[in-house]
Amino acid sequence: MTSVREATERLAAAGVASPRYDAEALLAHVRGAARGALTDEHASRYTELVELRAARVPLQHLTGTTGFRYLELAVGPGVFVPRPETELLAGWAIDGLRAHPAPLVADLCAGSGAIALSLAHELPGATVYAVEIDPHAVAWAQRNAAARRAAGDRPITLIQADAADPAVLADLDGTVDAVLTNPPYVPDQAVVAPEVAQHDPPVAIFGGPDGLVVVRRLIARAANLLRPGGLLGVEHADLQGDLLPEAVAADGRFAAIEDHRDLNGRPRFTTAVRA
Repeated sequence: MTSVREATERLAAAGVASPRYDAEALLAHVRGAARGALTDEHASRYTELVELRAARVPLQHLTGTTGFRYLELAVGPGVFVPRPETELLAGWAIDGLRAHPAPLVADLCAGSGAIALSLAHELPGATVYAVEIDPHAVAWAQRNAAARRAAGDRPITLIQADAADPAVLADLDGTVDAVLTNPPYVPDQAVVAPEVAQHDPPVAIFGGPDGLVVVRRLIARAANLLRPGGLLGVEHADLQGDLLPEAVAADGRFAAIEDHRDLNGRPRFTTAVRA
């Protein structure tokens, strides 16, 4: 059987960013499936998974799950794998809404449902809407939402639609307490890692020449949805720490615009309050 050391060396040579972690995670996945002593078949499966990871298939596609805050979500081909950086955006909103007994929240460009389901899990009184345009992502979000319902969380309302369309959630205009979005924000010509280029859905990644074409539409939609004093949170690329706050300010309907850094000190998401 391929050892963790050998797997780590193989993944490092392939350019995987966290070779030791991934080697150990794949072994844990195989051990979990074995439910006992590892057989030759399990050893062969581990070697196969290591080779797939070396080919830059995302770790989460190989294990079928990813952690996000306090949840374990199902992910795979056809849906954007939520990143740890997005947990900070979700946490910011959760902290800002804890004092509200029954907040109304919208997650635009919901993908796997990570943000929406975390809000529903950590804010039991919340009413949460999640909007996603990609049918493949919606299928993954439905699967995750069903799992969270079975675990006892309050159900979310999942809608397949263009999140920036003024007709979507129009009956909620002016009443929403928080709008959050992890939108497609990567410039079209940007060079991205193989895991992203080959496996993440382009509709969840690329946002036009400057990366902000979809974002500007979402900001406008959020301004209509939010009540005065409502919260806006938008994730962005680390090179957009000035551009995103400027885009929010340009809308003219927000105050207290602030940019936030991730755990590596990089600009990561912008927040504002509906004026």
